[in-house]
Amino acid sequence: MSDPSPDALALAVRHGLPVEMLYLREDYPRDRWAEPGLDQTAAFWLQMHGSFRGHQAHMDGLVGQWRAGGDIRALHRQLIPALQSFLQHLDGHHRIESGQYFPAMRKIEPKIAHGIDLLDRDHDAIHHTLETLFQSGMAFHQAISANAPDAADRAARLGDVIDAGAAPLLRHLEDEEDIVIPLIQLRGFQH
Repeated sequence: MSDPSPDALALAVRHGLPVEMLYLREDYPRDRWAEPGLDQTAAFWLQMHGSFRGHQAHMDGLVGQWRAGGDIRALHRQLIPALQSFLQHLDGHHRIESGQYFPAMRKIEPKIAHGIDLLDRDHDAIHHTLETLFQSGMAFHQAISANAPDAADRAARLGDVIDAGAAPLLRHLEDEEDIVIPLIQLRGFQH
């Protein structure tokens, strides 16, 4: 097994998983995931990930509308609740994965432990992004609440943080699915 440098596998720079982490997907490729008989846990996992992708796209759309000349108060009214929901759900999902699912998966399929470790490191990187999103969202909310003259700057900063976090999050979701969905389906994972 080749051992790519950890930096090459960092969430911010990788473009996919090394072949060594995809051996289960070879036995259960993505094009089969929509077939009848998908494990309920795997189906739920994909549903949750679809929800996160939808949240990200919704926030991107709200920021895009505002940048195209939309009203800053409308942005605040819609984006802050969307951001809060996104942060809560993603943080909770990662806590359950890292605390419960991933340790069990390491036991079921020891050979994939390196991939599970990578996903855990992704969670740490994403947590940093979530913290930055929270702080930027709070700064925007406080600026709007105080009618501060820098409210547009705060909105722009939040939009930039949302933009910057999108690609790594989407990369993580795809890579996690490539490891987890075949593992659940082929190894009979029970939570």
